[in-house]
Amino acid sequence: MHNRLHHIRNFLTFGILLALSANVFSQADTPLGLTIEGYSDRQSLAPGEELALHTSTTATEYSVTITRLGADNKRTDFAKAGIPGGGFHPIPENASSHGCNWPITFRLPIPPDWPTGYYNVNLRVADNGGKYVGRNKRTAETDTFFILRASEPGKDSKILLQLATNTYNAYTNWGGSSLYAYNGRANLQGNRVSFQRPQSSQFAKWEQPMVQWAEKQKIKFDYATNLDLEQHPEMLSKYKLVLSVGHDEYWSIGMRDRLEEYIAAGGNVAFFSGNTCCWQVRPEENGQALTCWKQAFNSDPVFKTSQLSKLSTLWSHHLVKRPENQLTGVGFLFGGYHLSHGEFMDGKGAFMVHRPEHWLFEGTELKRGAEFGAKHTIVGYECDGCELDWKDGLPFPTHRDGTPETFEVLATCPARWAADDCEWYDRWERGRTGAACLGVYTRGGTVFTCGSTDWAHGLRGGDETTERITKNILERLSK
Repeated sequence: MHNRLHHIRNFLTFGILLALSANVFSQADTPLGLTIEGYSDRQSLAPGEELALHTSTTATEYSVTITRLGADNKRTDFAKAGIPGGGFHPIPENASSHGCNWPITFRLPIPPDWPTGYYNVNLRVADNGGKYVGRNKRTAETDTFFILRASEPGKDSKILLQLATNTYNAYTNWGGSSLYAYNGRANLQGNRVSFQRPQSSQFAKWEQPMVQWAEKQKIKFDYATNLDLEQHPEMLSKYKLVLSVGHDEYWSIGMRDRLEEYIAAGGNVAFFSGNTCCWQVRPEENGQALTCWKQAFNSDPVFKTSQLSKLSTLWSHHLVKRPENQLTGVGFLFGGYHLSHGEFMDGKGAFMVHRPEHWLFEGTELKRGAEFGAKHTIVGYECDGCELDWKDGLPFPTHRDGTPETFEVLATCPARWAADDCEWYDRWERGRTGAACLGVYTRGGTVFTCGSTDWAHGLRGGDETTERITKNILERLSK
């Protein structure tokens, strides 16, 4: 019995040593996963200011390639390899709401001759695998971005394109949370999102088609972020026209106040966008994070104060009392979805013209009742409208929803909120069908809105009518 126990003990000891040695071998000779992630310390820069990149990587070094995205995306503005990696860093549990706090591993003073625009920053690492095993050529890369403002605002262009960077951040779920439940960890919705983490840009989907079309037409824009409207409001007076393109959903009080003051002073705005200024956000940490409680507005600390106008929920909420219609002419409460969220999935994605004699349609040869934009579905995803009365087949705003008295509806397309998206709002009228409303009003300056996120689809696809209307607006309102 004693010898038998001795053999069993030796066998077990040998097995344990074998397992330990195998584990040591695997750790020493199997290469770690190759990865790199990063973000810019600021999304808005001017020539002469410094770009600073925060990174986390398993590689000892990485490369940076910076490219301005426009009509020609092939030109490299800056490239450098062999940058020390700075190490791999953990992801804080609250990274989504309060940022990563990773170290800065690269700095670049922006050259004074770089033109204003959207700049993509590509971070790339490569290796040849492990010392003994896994000898594969491996690469990993990621992209971040920054927006470069003009060195002299308004000098080369009287049109300012402010990009929907707040919306980019709101949908980014890096770290586990966004301002949405559908893409959050455990389907939980966040109420605060930080810019100090890798961002999921939406530029390619929304604004880039407009940028590429404009540059091919030799039309120049100056660029800014959403929050530049409140952090650099002095630049607005240098422009004749401010643009919103695509999905410009999240606005702060400061942004809105400054733009409404600009309009009152005679400045023009063109909203080639939809779902615009739908949710109120509160910037925090000097604009490094955004708070928005949305449907859970009664959990917002502001809810228990006398400052309900600052409640981070729908701008059109009856407690806020500042519907986006007052700014844009239209709002999401009387719009909704088209070719999206199960609503009007058989829709044409086209506008029907009601007042073809308007200057906006000059040169299109459109008649009353004609439709345009169907081929490229320029009406889609999320749409804004206003409460309408129909008389003799023509739409007229009721103005009860905040739509300005001078707003004229020029074209429409049916849209509707999805039931699971709207019924949290206690003043929602169930079953209501709205419409994307394309129109214009004047109150100091002139404001155009298309009431659709997808207008730029027509520019990307080369739709002649969409192109002509866009030209008419840009040429008339930028002078």
